[in-house]
Amino acid sequence: MAASRQPLLVVFGGLPGTGKTTISRELTRRLSATYLRIDAIEQSLYAAGQAGGEMGYVIANALAAENLKLGRMVIADCVNPVVASRNGWRETARGSAARIVEIETVCSDLCMHRSRLEGRLPDIYGHDLPTWGGVVNRVYEPWDRGRLILDTATSSIEQLVDIAESHVRGVTL
Repeated sequence: MAASRQPLLVVFGGLPGTGKTTISRELTRRLSATYLRIDAIEQSLYAAGQAGGEMGYVIANALAAENLKLGRMVIADCVNPVVASRNGWRETARGSAARIVEIETVCSDLCMHRSRLEGRLPDIYGHDLPTWGGVVNRVYEPWDRGRLILDTATSSIEQLVDIAESHVRGVTL
């Protein structure tokens, strides 16, 4: 990203098992962005005997702000389940004079979503993956503004990364 351009914060949200991490990681590679994953931050906090949860978002927002100040593009991978967490990202972007792109991943096929969720293996040491019951009973507030929605039940991951990349590149021009 050219130094003269406004920094960009790309925030992924969506329930566990909808493809957020897969898509956001590949997008990060393609755009040579800084990648922040809430699960990794929270697991590090738990391993250190600290509470995770909201604190993971606080730390991730601080890391995002520091990278945005350097003119970096930052991609945040998180469930982002409530309006308060989404507002936190928006405030981080505002406070860093950065633009923000919000992307929600969904899986409109519940059987496929469940199968993906239950077939996953942890990729962070010590991380307990959520159960299907935990996902369907999770608090997940409706989004309060527009965002790019990527449905992993209707398109391939490659197609969805292409869509996300095109969308993000359109914002950076």
